[in-house]
Amino acid sequence: MDYRVPGAVSNGETVPAHPSMEKEKEEDQTLERGQWNNKLEYVLSVAGEIIGLGNVWRFPYLCYKNGGGAFFIPYLIFLFTCGIPVFFLETALGQYTSQGGVTAWRRICPLFEGIGYASQVIVVLLNFYYIIVLAWALFYLFSSFTIDLPWGSCDHEWNTGNCVELQKANSTLNVTSENATSPVIEFWERRVLKISDGIQHLGSLRWELALCLLLAWIICYFCIWKGVKSTGKVVYFTATFPYLMLVVLLIRGVSLPGASQGILFYLYPDLSRLGDPQVWMDAGTQIFFSYAICLGCLTALGSYNKYHNNCYRDCVALCFLNSGTSFVAGFAIFSILGFMAGEQGVPIAEVAESGPGLAFIAYPRAVVMLPFSPLWACFFFLMVVLLGLDSQFVCVESLVTALVDMYPTIFRKKNRRETLILLVSVLSYLVGLVMLTEGGMYVFQLFDYYAASGMCLLFVAIFETLCIAWVYGAERFYDNIEDMIGYRPWPIIKYCWLFITPAVCMATFLFSLIKYTPLTYNKKYVYPWWGDTLGWLLALSSMVCIPLWIVYKLSTIKGSLREVRLVLWDQGMGCASVLKSSLAGGSFVCCRLISREPRINRLNESISVTDCWFY
Repeated sequence: MDYRVPGAVSNGETVPAHPSMEKEKEEDQTLERGQWNNKLEYVLSVAGEIIGLGNVWRFPYLCYKNGGGAFFIPYLIFLFTCGIPVFFLETALGQYTSQGGVTAWRRICPLFEGIGYASQVIVVLLNFYYIIVLAWALFYLFSSFTIDLPWGSCDHEWNTGNCVELQKANSTLNVTSENATSPVIEFWERRVLKISDGIQHLGSLRWELALCLLLAWIICYFCIWKGVKSTGKVVYFTATFPYLMLVVLLIRGVSLPGASQGILFYLYPDLSRLGDPQVWMDAGTQIFFSYAICLGCLTALGSYNKYHNNCYRDCVALCFLNSGTSFVAGFAIFSILGFMAGEQGVPIAEVAESGPGLAFIAYPRAVVMLPFSPLWACFFFLMVVLLGLDSQFVCVESLVTALVDMYPTIFRKKNRRETLILLVSVLSYLVGLVMLTEGGMYVFQLFDYYAASGMCLLFVAIFETLCIAWVYGAERFYDNIEDMIGYRPWPIIKYCWLFITPAVCMATFLFSLIKYTPLTYNKKYVYPWWGDTLGWLLALSSMVCIPLWIVYKLSTIKGSLREVRLVLWDQGMGCASVLKSSLAGGSFVCCRLISREPRINRLNESISVTDCWFY
């Protein structure tokens, strides 16, 4: 029998440790945070997050609605003054701190840690409802595996006597035009949604949609369950295949009769629309929607970059890719709508819709008119699923990254991260089931209109730029960026952080409050007062995090205001060492900035006078 202690050295030989002890040690060991294997994984992950459903179903509609080509003027102004500066700010913050959406702000400025909490509250609410669109798209995709599309005729059990098929629209019928409905609308409202008459009547659960939602969450889970190791591989398909589908649909669309009229309607400039403030509001909110700004996602994805990655070049390229995709998607959509309008003999304005109306009513109606319509339906809904899928799982990854970085000793252990993702997925799925009831569409619209609205994102963006530019210091942040990429970015971005971006965001935020209109469904159903109240609670749940955290932080730290300022610096990323001394005029303290690079942390470096305070 061997009485030697496991792990000890005897006669020059190491006694193997007991297997159970090795297993316990392995389970207790904190795992490394991880990084992208290469730049392409990072670029595709960000592209998958920012290029989503809004590029296909919102941007083209806003163009035609707000003056066609003239809409590009306010859109580009917001792109260069808000979109690119905030996009770059969040990405650079993540790369510099190597932290998620909450702890990155804690390290850079603990007083504004509430920015991180606000963004994560928005992400939590977004995870509840965004994936519902994927459940609808999967239902349509499975319904397309047939010879005759179910929304192409009025011969089904869910159709009413008012249903009128497109090819029979000009025939003599016993249905008045006011009561007539199309099979596409009836399939959407009576087969897919089985929609009730109001939010107060939720009705029963749509079990078919619940199964589609379950499938969507299972796919989402296995896309990110191993962190960046699995996410980096999945995006090679999910971020690129929608482009193939978009090109196929574009080629098919522009080859149809009437496509040129649709494209002309999409791009024809009406400069008189620029005088309408709502046009500028739409341009600003579209930038924030489509660039995933203020969600913490860009910070989380950037945190897995190598320290010296050129995030500045990546951000500019990704921003142009995003806007370019939106522009090209407009050709694919409006060429089809132009064809449909020509076939029906109606103006294009009557068939152009935005949001779910485009994806589940207008485009399916157009697909019915095409030869081999089930094939084109499969292509379109597969593109919708993939566009929404990577946006969804990156949002979940952002939330999980934030939680793991907040509690690394708990979650950065073997199998802990996978369990956390499973809990987030199960909870989100259960909450999402409420939106798959017969009255679930009304709940979905509440979340979409209030929870992740432009108002919430603008509010967070104001504090992000104020924190970096005026509290932490724009010049100091530029020094950090120069340390990472080797040169200083274009100075205009710094001035955007200081002046332009917060001013534009504040003006747009105030305008959205002034022009606020209560939510309606289909321009007919008006929500009850408690429905609007619930919506405002969803909106305020994220926005109140910032002022509440500031109040909490200041109230829990004792001392004078200058001493509190020092403590806040010391708690965050700002201080490697704190020096105290005395002069004739009083005492002063100095804070040495720290960096992820050891050469910046040498204690013998000089201290800038801007990092010293007298008290």
